[in-house]
Amino acid sequence: MDNGTNNSPNNGTSPTTTEDLLRLHAPQVLGALVRRYGHFDLAEDAVQEALIAAAQQWPTAGPPDNPRGWLIKTASRRLVDQLRSESARRVREENAAALNPRDAHTAPPPDESRAPSEDDTLTLLFLCCHPELPAAARTALTLRAVGGLTTAEIARAHLVPEATMAQRISRAKHKVKGVPFRQPGPEDRDRRLATVLQVLYLIFNEGHTATSGAELHRADLAREAIRLTRAVRRLLPTEGTVTGLLALMLLTEARSAARTGPHGELVPLDEQDRTRWDRAAIAEGTALVEEALSQGPAGAYQLQAAIAALHDEAASAEDTDWLQIVALYDELVRRAPGPEPMAELSRAVAVAMAHGPEAGLAELKGLEGELAGHHRLDAVRAHLLERAGDTEGALAAYQLAASRTLSAPERSYLMTRAARLRA
Repeated sequence: MDNGTNNSPNNGTSPTTTEDLLRLHAPQVLGALVRRYGHFDLAEDAVQEALIAAAQQWPTAGPPDNPRGWLIKTASRRLVDQLRSESARRVREENAAALNPRDAHTAPPPDESRAPSEDDTLTLLFLCCHPELPAAARTALTLRAVGGLTTAEIARAHLVPEATMAQRISRAKHKVKGVPFRQPGPEDRDRRLATVLQVLYLIFNEGHTATSGAELHRADLAREAIRLTRAVRRLLPTEGTVTGLLALMLLTEARSAARTGPHGELVPLDEQDRTRWDRAAIAEGTALVEEALSQGPAGAYQLQAAIAALHDEAASAEDTDWLQIVALYDELVRRAPGPEPMAELSRAVAVAMAHGPEAGLAELKGLEGELAGHHRLDAVRAHLLERAGDTEGALAAYQLAASRTLSAPERSYLMTRAARLRA
């Protein structure tokens, strides 16, 4: 059972680096500014400027005693400067003054917080998922404002050009300008829930396996996604989709310590040291899966959590119940409202493990249109060709996948696999 506490050491560690601090406080600072001033688009710009200033100053000078207070103070000054520069300067200044507490530009003492009792980040999350926004815009805006992902990262997650995503986010910020900053009522909250959960899962996925950069795992993003999902579950404790998503995150993140070697190299699931898996997180996640499946018809998150539980409970890769995993993927794909190429790719791997590599390769042929050019399709094909004994084909596929990924650990892993085949 989830009691709202952080039971796993992976999810409860304190931020220790500038990047961790900025990731933790950025959505809270944005929420504070939007609640105080409105002007979502200008507030977001001001927060970004404050984050840049912090990233430049804190590594050498050290973080302030109250990082959030520092960021609120700096971002507030930037926002007021922007408001004053507008053509309707006097009107805007009067509005800002009416909303602005007298001590707005004085950071509170280290042991105090001006934030309200409710979590501004959660309120911001539901604001970004406003039903008047198109579904794609809701997702993009929330990933940007709450998840702190860059426009390029969001574009890659949605397989669209960066310029397209930038326009989508800009239009969304303009659309929510002036929307009251408060938690939605129960009916409105339910309308936004699917998008909220989708965004939290995307944030978690970017944390679990970063789409670019030198690190495979961005623990700060994964922790924040889990924290927010716990907060949503406190609002909706009997909603099976929320329970299922939290279970899925915990069961997946439980393996994070074993996913990389001593030099940061990627370790595939079947080669991981399972003694390094977080058994407390697995126990909590498994209990949540059982609870989620009792809370109504199984949806995508419940089914994926059940798959993750089968992986985590197996003593070894050979002991994994691949036939049951294939059956769960079949149900997952069948219930999906539209194409789910990544779920189908994972299903192809499960088919290969259950019925042999040739069966998995046959499944990949149906994904060549939707995932054309995606490095994960090439990587899976390489693995299956290697298992099938096609060394030349596997080598070419590994090299192609390595050329397409933007993740340094993934590229290194793929090139290492290719080098083994050349030896």
